Amino acid sequence: MLNCFQQGKHDMLPEATHDEASRQEFAKSLRGYIQHATLPGLQPVYEKKVVPKFKRENGREPENRQDIRRAMVKNSYFQLYASTNRIAQELLWESTVMSVERQLPQLIEKAKALSAKSETKLVIPEGFVPPKYVSAIDIHCMPGGYCTEVTADDVSAGVVYDRGVYLYTMGYTGPDNDDMGRSVCNYLKRNNPDFKPRRILDMGCTVGHSTLPYRDAFPDAEIWGIDVGGGCVRYAHARGVAMGKEVNFAQMNAEETTFEDGYFDLVVSHILLHETSGKAMPKIFKESERVLAPGGLMIHADLPPFDLMDPFTQFILDNETWYNNEPFWGAMRDLDQIQLAEDAGFPRDAVRFDTAPMAIMETTEGSKGYSDESKEAVADREFTAGEFAPGGGWEVLIAQKPLVNQEVA
Repeated sequence: MLNCFQQGKHDMLPEATHDEASRQEFAKSLRGYIQHATLPGLQPVYEKKVVPKFKRENGREPENRQDIRRAMVKNSYFQLYASTNRIAQELLWESTVMSVERQLPQLIEKAKALSAKSETKLVIPEGFVPPKYVSAIDIHCMPGGYCTEVTADDVSAGVVYDRGVYLYTMGYTGPDNDDMGRSVCNYLKRNNPDFKPRRILDMGCTVGHSTLPYRDAFPDAEIWGIDVGGGCVRYAHARGVAMGKEVNFAQMNAEETTFEDGYFDLVVSHILLHETSGKAMPKIFKESERVLAPGGLMIHADLPPFDLMDPFTQFILDNETWYNNEPFWGAMRDLDQIQLAEDAGFPRDAVRFDTAPMAIMETTEGSKGYSDESKEAVADREFTAGEFAPGGGWEVLIAQKPLVNQEVA
């Protein structure tokens, strides 16, 4: 297995015992084995066994991902793949929770101390109610989801997410789990070199993995990360201080923020959209437009819409919907996001999709945990449908708010 990186250490991560670390590494390695040894066998099984059987029974070939799923779920090889993948997902969270539960009181006190050292803001409104589409389900099987709080000043959701996501991505997002944010920052620097936002908003930031790179890219900007999970936000603020990249964080719903009209020059999100409901997405787009200043940019980074890929690839990626507690994954990727942006007030000719190459495929010299050898191993590798960040890049939806009395640049 290609094990690119080890997670970078910081003061808010729990210390794992030998047994805990071994379980976590096994969970990560099992995911890698499934991706490299089991997943590649699905397509030949589909082409050589499932398609001929489907044609005999239906008089035609499968036409879409729904046809493919109905046929594949009866196949024993697919059943092995899907069940093992689910077991690996549950195991990575279980192995992470062990460390967190054992050290939670100390982690809470450490978070308080770190946040108290910072002049940046941590806003946790009294009586905040997270939306049910987030609170009612353990998204991607994470125990308790993003919003559960088990004690006062809880940070457990954030700690579990920070470590668990590293295991889930098998190291492909780098030692700080920040590849998506770094990738979008690199994209902006390359394609909009004169763009210098004064204020930046990261919607659905969870623990700030993708938020902190904007502090490096735009050191003079006022930066806010918002999320509906209180434990995630508390942890994000303390984690930022621990890593020397201080950012403002608030528990807030991206559908309806408390910021003034036109306050931000850049509104971003990173894998937020596929974890929101079909009713929430239009509101998030409209809120993005509202809080943007004229000439400002909205960038939502996620995975590609289904209409950009063949039906078999759609089927593979849609397994997240069926087997990983991602109920909005498939529905989101069927939506016309360009139309949603237009409906929110962005001119249609100012909205487009593009790809931001993964930052670990670009220059990483001097970054913690990176090396030329590990960078080249990822850059040279062919990503297979169904893996994390298939294709080695992030799909970005970009929209620009018109300048007052001027056409869009």
